[in-house]
Amino acid sequence: MDIQLKRGLLDVCVLAAIKSQDSYGYQMIKDIKPYMEISESTLYPILRRLEAGQMLTVRSAEHGGRLRKYYHITEQGLRRLEEFREEWQEIQRIYQFITKEEPKHE
Repeated sequence: MDIQLKRGLLDVCVLAAIKSQDSYGYQMIKDIKPYMEISESTLYPILRRLEAGQMLTVRSAEHGGRLRKYYHITEQGLRRLEEFREEWQEIQRIYQFITKEEPKHE
């Protein structure tokens, strides 16, 4: 898969993983893994980039005697998910053109 396309998909997968509730790195990896391969070395730079882009916030909380970072999606992150849904429609049309499928009328 094209690296830029995969990067964009991973970003929205991470946002989707925290859409309904705050989460931490290991849990996000478990949540995403059935759909897309992701490792810690891939996840944490994405989290830092999304935080820098104000799409998520991070807080630390003690868990089992250790500090754990919990990530929370922001309004900007929710908007990014909505933008992706709209972009997906365009991607589907492009796929239909490439594969010569008839467009679906919804």
